[in-house]
Amino acid sequence: MNLRVESLKKPLSMPALDGAALAKSARRTAVNLIPPMVALALLLAVWEMLCRNPGVTLPPPSVVLAETWDLIIDPFYDNGSMDKGMFWHLHASLSRVAIGFSLAAVAGIGLGVLIGQSKLAMRALDPLFQILRTVPPLAWLPISLAAFQAADPSAIFVIFITAIWPIILNTAVGIQNIPQDYRNVARVLRLSPVEFFVKVMLPATVPYIFTGLKIGIGLSWLAIIAAEMLIGGVGIGFFIWDAWNSSLMSEIILALIYVGIVGFMLDRMITFIGRKVGGV
Repeated sequence: MNLRVESLKKPLSMPALDGAALAKSARRTAVNLIPPMVALALLLAVWEMLCRNPGVTLPPPSVVLAETWDLIIDPFYDNGSMDKGMFWHLHASLSRVAIGFSLAAVAGIGLGVLIGQSKLAMRALDPLFQILRTVPPLAWLPISLAAFQAADPSAIFVIFITAIWPIILNTAVGIQNIPQDYRNVARVLRLSPVEFFVKVMLPATVPYIFTGLKIGIGLSWLAIIAAEMLIGGVGIGFFIWDAWNSSLMSEIILALIYVGIVGFMLDRMITFIGRKVGGV
């Protein structure tokens, strides 16, 4: 009899536990989603009201949606040349960013380790880096065009030279902040330089490195948009500039929304990788 009662109780308790977990998950989701959704709704409402007034040149959200609906629902069309859907413009921009940022990450981490480990290298290179990092990204574009004589390598170089500085400096700071006790233990254990880098240096500097990478990816995305406005071709920056020349304000606004979303996703991607690598 008792066994039968217990067997009847078990199926009744499991749904209750599942229901509690689902309710907790739903509350957490609501807490995270409702505030930004309310803020977005208020922003759209204010924007709609302000831009409905006579004489306002910016279109309201309803007009933007109506005028760009074809671009939204068909981002993959390709009519040749520069007449392409939004996907292809974003793909071209992201391809350039991927190459330039990857080169900057490799070179930046390497140089950061060098100047963080060597006081002589720090004294020699840090003043130069501090000067070069203050040069605006677009100021490098004429130099890169003269050097590479082509649009894509020039844009990639601008991304590289823009993203590398925060990566170098944050990596160097991370190396310099490794506790002396860690270095002493490495000497006692007679770790080779490679073992010291893998087992001590890298884990201790991961938060600093990924802080530099997050700053670098944001600057890369900003730089490519501006560079593409000048070099032309396929890319979201050129799409914005071409829409401006054609007085297509709704398309500009749509492109800016895509730019913001992609920038947000790039930042979250670096954050996710940082958490997986070192719990950043």
